[in-house]
Amino acid sequence: MDDCAFCRIVDGGRDVYTLFEGERTLAFLDENPATAGHSLVVPRDHVEDLLLADEATTTAVFRTARALALAMDRALEPDGFSAFHTTGGLVGRVEHAHLHLLPRYADDDIRLSLSRGSLDDTRPESIAESLRSSL
Repeated sequence: MDDCAFCRIVDGGRDVYTLFEGERTLAFLDENPATAGHSLVVPRDHVEDLLLADEATTTAVFRTARALALAMDRALEPDGFSAFHTTGGLVGRVEHAHLHLLPRYADDDIRLSLSRGSLDDTRPESIAESLRSSL
């Protein structure tokens, strides 16, 4: 897609600090990092939702993320990792599926928190039945 920033990166039309180039994926440093080493893993094909993409694409992205996390662990010695993917209106400015991989450090000041309720407040029986029948 001509107007997709990540498609331009995949096609070589934008310079990035490339970490990995595979047949189905590309990994590079985020240009607005939350931590040192914050990276993005993207499928080479334009897809908007990683979790709804074909199985080969999703598998390739997560395999690349795993390999990158192992490399980060050796090279950067983080205290842990955060990995996340969002879709739809939550994706932000780029509607090309991507997985954020952030090496985490005890003093990184990142707060990824969820407002939580109680499972009993969410109709668990009907939700579970609906999901099981959709599998």
